[in-house]
Amino acid sequence: MSAVTDAVRVAPTGNPVSQSFRDSMVVAKRNLIRMSRIPEMIIYGLIQPIMFVVLFTYVFGGSMQIGGSTSPTDYKNFLMAGIFAQTVTFATASSGAGIADDMHKGLIDRFRSLPMARGAVLTGRTLADLVQTALTLVVLAVVAVMVGWRVGSNGPTNAVKVLGAFGLLLLLGYAFTWIGALIGMSVRTPEAATSSGLIWLFPVTFISNAFVDTSHMTPWLRHIAEWNPFSATVQACRVLFANPGQSQSAAWPMQHSVWASLIYSALIIVVFRTLAVRKYRSATA
Repeated sequence: MSAVTDAVRVAPTGNPVSQSFRDSMVVAKRNLIRMSRIPEMIIYGLIQPIMFVVLFTYVFGGSMQIGGSTSPTDYKNFLMAGIFAQTVTFATASSGAGIADDMHKGLIDRFRSLPMARGAVLTGRTLADLVQTALTLVVLAVVAVMVGWRVGSNGPTNAVKVLGAFGLLLLLGYAFTWIGALIGMSVRTPEAATSSGLIWLFPVTFISNAFVDTSHMTPWLRHIAEWNPFSATVQACRVLFANPGQSQSAAWPMQHSVWASLIYSALIIVVFRTLAVRKYRSATA
């Protein structure tokens, strides 16, 4: 903690943008060091998505109809984009809990007393969470390949498109961590942050195209699922991965999924970063 405060304290008051970037990197480094010293945080963060891959693949793999087929292989390739997206969004809960823990311990008040950029504490935290999410995605992709997932299973693709899909996933995950940051600044305890961070995530991820074909939903629920920001990223990933299950819906986010994913993520970042930083200025432990 002293290394972080010293680094921030001596930061020159020059260009506000460069100072904000420098302060954010200091805080991000602090959080990454903390994560490396508590490896069980990373291990437990990996167990849940791996369990989802195995359970959905082998329990539901032969009973789900994708594009008129009940082939377990087709469902594996359909499923993985949804699992990837769910994994990056569920990082929201741990992000909110971490910020709530810092608030509970008075660390946020200590940071706020230092001559540092207003949003650096929250930006540093979300960037550190982004690094952890990226590592989780790498491991999850390896597990997915082991259980039979393949890119290009429904048509041609290339490395640029595949990397672009993972980029969209990380952008969505980063956007959702700002929602977690706002939640963490708004509750009193880490336990409350974890609970409130998961309550809204379940409907967002399950009322979507992540695990089932939305064409089988009732009309009103299908419209919600097709305009869900989460669904846009899942659809974009299936297009870029060239996996089965790409929606034929006329809804704009489904027809222009890559652009929809970018726009949704950017809007979420702008709105919730603004709200979180505003809350940071007034919050007390």
